Amino acid sequence: MTLPLRNIKILDLSRVLAGPLATMILGDLGADVVKIERPELGDDTRGWGPPFDATGRSAYFLSVNRNKLSVAADLGDGADLQWLHAMAAQADVVVDNFKRGTLERRGLDPEELLRNNPQLIWCTITGFGTENDRPGYDFVMQAECGWMAITGGAHSGPTKVGVALADVLAGKDAAIAILAALAGRAGATAARVTAPGDRHLFVSLLHSATSALVNVAQNALVSGREASRWGNAHPNLVPYELFEALDRAIVIAVGNDAQFVACAHALGLDALAVDGRYATNAGRVEHRDAVVGAIQERVRTQPAAEWLRALEAAGVPCGVVKSVLEALREVEASPLTGIAPLAPATVRRPPPQLDEHGTLVRERGWSAFSP
Repeated sequence: MTLPLRNIKILDLSRVLAGPLATMILGDLGADVVKIERPELGDDTRGWGPPFDATGRSAYFLSVNRNKLSVAADLGDGADLQWLHAMAAQADVVVDNFKRGTLERRGLDPEELLRNNPQLIWCTITGFGTENDRPGYDFVMQAECGWMAITGGAHSGPTKVGVALADVLAGKDAAIAILAALAGRAGATAARVTAPGDRHLFVSLLHSATSALVNVAQNALVSGREASRWGNAHPNLVPYELFEALDRAIVIAVGNDAQFVACAHALGLDALAVDGRYATNAGRVEHRDAVVGAIQERVRTQPAAEWLRALEAAGVPCGVVKSVLEALREVEASPLTGIAPLAPATVRRPPPQLDEHGTLVRERGWSAFSP
């Protein structure tokens, strides 16, 4: 299979999660990614453990750094800086998440490098945008983007999502922006290609996280009312939440009126199926407590597997609440390279040791990726 980003050269000046995830996505799609790390310490996440694997790499680092070559370089060293200039001069994409002005003070000015390389695309990932120097940590983002205000039970305090999802979304947004810029570059006129401002992309964790509110944001905009915490329920759909079966929790996600009728019959709650008060979703939302209460009382009488068989046979969306290890059994996953990407992406290299490819890349440059 010919990978779609074959021979695209990515200079990765990012660290932690959002930037490394973006460059890993591009690497999975075939790009040649050189990861630049601090001498001795490397990416911050190399120390974010335990757990660590047998070679001392943290699980956190392993999760977003496959398909890359690692080179340790010191931005304060003149020779290293000159070498980075040479690498950027031949790169297709540079990704960074340094604070505003840091690279310029070190002698690695994105605007200068964009002018010198008319094919270069530069993506800067920030926490709060280009005019704000606050450090961008996922937990803070989740607090300030509105997620924590709507996560948790109606009577509990604000709760964060269990994964650093603001970073993950920003990383994916960065990859999307870079792919769009590469596609645009392929069909652009010469005049547009040489405009540096068009080729410097900015992605912020706060914007990615806030835009991910999608329908919750639109509900608030349309109604003018603050969104509420619904726990495992849904503000607009009933039943659409978690129920405790005899042995473990399941979720039932009814998305339309026909599914509700099928759900009621599958659960043996025929009276609900014919009750006019519950014939429409609006009616079920109005009578939420009665509908949910009847279903919960019924569901707790049988094991989860019994209900899943009945509901799936009736075409009702449902599932069991799985642990992480249970969920991982359903996909191709490795302790070394993580969850395998879907085609047309591939895993070709394990996450590197710090400066594992330093000599190779310094001697051969981008041709280090050649067979």
